[in-house]
Amino acid sequence: MSTIFSKIINRELPAYIIHEDEDHLAFLDINPLKEGHTLVIPKEEIDYIFDMTSDRFQALFAFSKEVAKRLKAEIYCKKIGIAVIGLEVSHAHIHLIPINSVLDMNFSNQKQILSREFAENLVKKLKK
Repeated sequence: MSTIFSKIINRELPAYIIHEDEDHLAFLDINPLKEGHTLVIPKEEIDYIFDMTSDRFQALFAFSKEVAKRLKAEIYCKKIGIAVIGLEVSHAHIHLIPINSVLDMNFSNQKQILSREFAENLVKKLKK
């Protein structure tokens, strides 16, 4: 099951990676709802998040929490929203989205264009 996310993990496709450990990867969404919209994935190829073992599931959320705290420190927003949908790519993933209103989490909203300058600056700040 080689997905676009697997190709990012294997560095076959470029991504703005903001955090990584042995089992997880966090990178900026190329079509964000809001600036800083981040995807957090397990490196293990698994389609449905609820098929993960409890330990891996908990580890993914712990990693996501760490990434969310870093995002909140660098991006002006009230909170970092979290969504798990899993229909767009057959690889478990969590959306972390800087929000000021519940409307910011509406996936039918028009996507923004990820600015290269913004992405590169945020990566530098978050990798410190």
